[in-house]
Amino acid sequence: MAKIVGTSLKMTVTNKKHSQELTEHFFRNEYGKMVSVITKYIGTENVQTAEDIVQETLLKAVDYWQHKGIPKNPQAWLYTTAKNLTLNVLKRKKYQTEFNDHTIEQSSEQLENLQISKELIADEQLKMMFVCCHSSIFENSQITLILKILCGFSISEIANAFFTSKETINKRLVRGRKQLRTNNVSFEIPKNLIENLPIVLKTIFLLFNEGYSPTQKNELIRYDLCLEAIRLTEILAQSDIITKKADCYSLLALMYFNASRFDSRMNTTNSIIEMDKQDRKNWNQELINKGIQNLNQATKQKQISIYLILATISANHCIAPSFEETDWEEILSLYDSLIELQDTPISRLNRSVALSKVKGNTEAISELKHLEKITQIDKNHLFHSTLAELYKLENETEKAKSSYKKAISLTNNKRDIKMLQKKLIEVVLI
Repeated sequence: MAKIVGTSLKMTVTNKKHSQELTEHFFRNEYGKMVSVITKYIGTENVQTAEDIVQETLLKAVDYWQHKGIPKNPQAWLYTTAKNLTLNVLKRKKYQTEFNDHTIEQSSEQLENLQISKELIADEQLKMMFVCCHSSIFENSQITLILKILCGFSISEIANAFFTSKETINKRLVRGRKQLRTNNVSFEIPKNLIENLPIVLKTIFLLFNEGYSPTQKNELIRYDLCLEAIRLTEILAQSDIITKKADCYSLLALMYFNASRFDSRMNTTNSIIEMDKQDRKNWNQELINKGIQNLNQATKQKQISIYLILATISANHCIAPSFEETDWEEILSLYDSLIELQDTPISRLNRSVALSKVKGNTEAISELKHLEKITQIDKNHLFHSTLAELYKLENETEKAKSSYKKAISLTNNKRDIKMLQKKLIEVVLI
């Protein structure tokens, strides 16, 4: 009897865990979709109400799925629940100033007849991307809004992505939502969408990077975030409304190239495997081919951009037979072009790797030491870990040890600390 009870309890715990995992998956993948669809009916001035409805929907899902089991069509369950909650909100708002009678009647009727489809969701998300990036909203609030509303980031995750406090991010959200209300931003594609497209792409790239090199969780790769970023960019690239898509194709190519190396970036103990030690046979050729296809689409439009250069750099890595046979001279030239467009400390830090392969470690070290003097790059652990690698190659053991220790002190990510400590031990044992 005890065994049966124990087995039953184990199954209950397992089902509960599965429900929680599935709910979290839907929170990430459906949050922005649901907020976008609901906002269409209640207006951008009430976007926080839309977020509240989605939050309540997900809480109901947690409770219902744990006790009643996961429905056959979880997505349909979520949208039906969200629709009903929205109808209730519209009815409650009859006696408040946020909605007029015509809006309530029209929206309620449309919601009653709502048929969810991939096309509808894509259309509403496309509109939401540009709503969040409306010209009346400050840029930092634009990025924060799209990460919170459309991508479902938590405030703490956004704060980590921007290297700032949760209080600062919350203020940006409050300010952004207020600007949506006071400027009466309509839920539609703006006439000047080309001016708003760069900030949308910048935000999506930030989303991909958070998944590719997560700042919050001790995970090497968060596939869901990366796939979400690719999906959002595909919505832009496939839209008939956007005519100039070179940057969309370039960003897609860059993300596909980087995603192709997912399976090779960690070993069985979830430790990082750096590019020079990766088994290139495990690189996903299908994703590389998709990257090449999008890169070809981008180059047809003959528009040089940051994303095009970054995608071409990544393409060079993906097509090289080995790390040693990489065309480092071409990559160095591409970084030189990138710096002409975007002269940032991180761009110069990344360039130093190619510089060391072409002109030697000593010159690369010299460049980095100069960069340290004129910027605040020394506050970034990647600067010190890169410097440590170069010192190691030059057999400057003490300097390498010092740089590794500094890198360790500057990162809170357990994954990075583990890798850096391993490198430090290797240097000590030399």
